Amino acid sequence: MSTEMGRKWIVATTSLAGCFGCHMSLLDIDEKIFELVKIVEFNKSPFDDTKEFSMECDIGLVEGGCCNSDNVRVLRLFRKHCKILISVGQCAITGGLPAMRNGIPVKELFQESYCNNLTLANSLIPNDEELPLLLDRIYPCHEVVQVDGFLPGCPPRADLLWEALNLLIAGKSLGKISMKNVKYD
Repeated sequence: MSTEMGRKWIVATTSLAGCFGCHMSLLDIDEKIFELVKIVEFNKSPFDDTKEFSMECDIGLVEGGCCNSDNVRVLRLFRKHCKILISVGQCAITGGLPAMRNGIPVKELFQESYCNNLTLANSLIPNDEELPLLLDRIYPCHEVVQVDGFLPGCPPRADLLWEALNLLIAGKSLGKISMKNVKYD
């Protein structure tokens, strides 16, 4: 990896409706993480526990789809603050496993989860204005904002994430990705 005129690239990451597996896959680049931190600064990422954007970012990596109003808010912030926005993993690209609830009316989901649940007998459906509103279905990221690229997999392999970051930092298209790093296990 090389940097443009010696500057560090600013990368933001987030996890929406998903399992955090794509972030774990990025950590699986093993010793290459030392190379990465020499040229990348994380901003608004669980990796550095930054909760808010403090600057504009070169690359945004988003895993997970949108299942509630807060996911939509976060995704729109990422689109606003990231020059390049990449959907990472099947949940961000297609809705993934969380999309299994698609086609079931929200009212029915709440009834089954809170009212018909044996361990929460006669429980009330949560109704607090601080809770994000559940969407009618899980939306992949590109149905909510413009996305600049997709990294498939569940989760994408560490080598694919490493290669993608290298390509983006070199100013190249993700279309140049080697298919040997794209796996659907």
